[in-house]
Amino acid sequence: MGNRPAVICALAASEPALKIAVALIIELINTGTELMLGHTLNTHQQWLCNRLADLGYSVTRQVAVPDTGPEIQAAVREALGRADLILTTGGLGPTSDDLTRDLIAQLLGRPLHENAKVLAHIASFFARRNYPLPAGNQVQALVPAGAQVLWNPLGTAPGLALEVRPNPFRPDGKVSWLIMLPGPPRELRPMFTELVAPLLREKLPLEEAFAGRTLRTVGIGESALQAQIAAPLQSLVAAGMELGYCAHSGQVDVRLAARGNRAAELVADGEKTVREVVGPSIFAEGDASLESVVVRRLTERKRTLAVAESCTGGCLAHRLTNVPGASAVFLAGLVTYSNEAKQTFLGVRAETLAQHGAVSEAVVLEMAEGARRVTGADFALAVTGIAGPGGGTEQKPVGTVFLALAGGFPTVVRQHLNLWERETFKQVTANQALELLRRALDTTDHGQSGQPV
Repeated sequence: MGNRPAVICALAASEPALKIAVALIIELINTGTELMLGHTLNTHQQWLCNRLADLGYSVTRQVAVPDTGPEIQAAVREALGRADLILTTGGLGPTSDDLTRDLIAQLLGRPLHENAKVLAHIASFFARRNYPLPAGNQVQALVPAGAQVLWNPLGTAPGLALEVRPNPFRPDGKVSWLIMLPGPPRELRPMFTELVAPLLREKLPLEEAFAGRTLRTVGIGESALQAQIAAPLQSLVAAGMELGYCAHSGQVDVRLAARGNRAAELVADGEKTVREVVGPSIFAEGDASLESVVVRRLTERKRTLAVAESCTGGCLAHRLTNVPGASAVFLAGLVTYSNEAKQTFLGVRAETLAQHGAVSEAVVLEMAEGARRVTGADFALAVTGIAGPGGGTEQKPVGTVFLALAGGFPTVVRQHLNLWERETFKQVTANQALELLRRALDTTDHGQSGQPV
């Protein structure tokens, strides 16, 4: 595929004249000793920087610090000395190492007061789950004087927004905003989207018009994608459009952005050009996942799906069932890892396995057709392969994958070589299977048989 296993985002290196206007100084402080020990991956940095960029804001600096008083206060004090906006993550929980709220209140000389509405929300949160309210959680109802509460329906830690006026640490005398977000991503992300983003537009509006668009592609590597679209976009980049790429496991995002009076025009022209060049590979805009696109299209067409997995070990089913509403279209996921399971649950013939081996075109075809037959689904996807690091042969090296799609057409089989470690191998293979189905659903849109090309 040519895609890197890690998430890597960068502005196109081939556009040296590209400049990003930075009107506001924005800093991100991630707190958590687990981040410094490597026990937890810091996904906040990537996610928040991406969301801020989509809104037209650029993060100028980000740091991670452990859950200790001197480090947290030093990082916040330093940021307040120059930044217009500081975002902190973590340290708002009920345990002894959750110090962010208390330390920032102390640093700014803001006394903490118990907020009755927050305390009632915390009590209700536990009552709905039939749990008694732990005494330790009551500290989460303490709010620094003058802070705006950012409500958290998914947890007990409210976010907090503080206008630091006056700002005793900033030599230029400007006002700074300090926003404290909870650590769990399931709480932080909706809070930022629903509450922080509108607050930024109101309190820290952009100085010039901004337009941005992210196009998500699959089935094409980052370098190949750049080779196809860089030249056609050259004149727009020269006119001020920003062009960037973000490589994930098995997919690449193209980010187009512009500022000023021509921002919307430049981005619209850029999107049109990209679609003309690599349109079939674009599966979504923004942050929609490939599985969510597949579920939506199946739902729109009132069609159903089953999957039969070997080498992906349930990854396909897991991703599909992460999509709200998937139960309307996803009938079953069968993880038939052994040869015996392939025979028992999917009806794969023993002679097919003996003659061709479990990783083969013949077996994956019977897996897909068997899954469709036993579940009654309109479509069935099947995958079998060698994830490694062992098990490969000269004829079938590690990374060999066979995919099949059964539907109202002759069953389609595809072969790939996915040379990644096991986790990335699973994600890339799942992408390839979902893309095979997406293409079939797209051909249905155009009145064709539904067989992917």
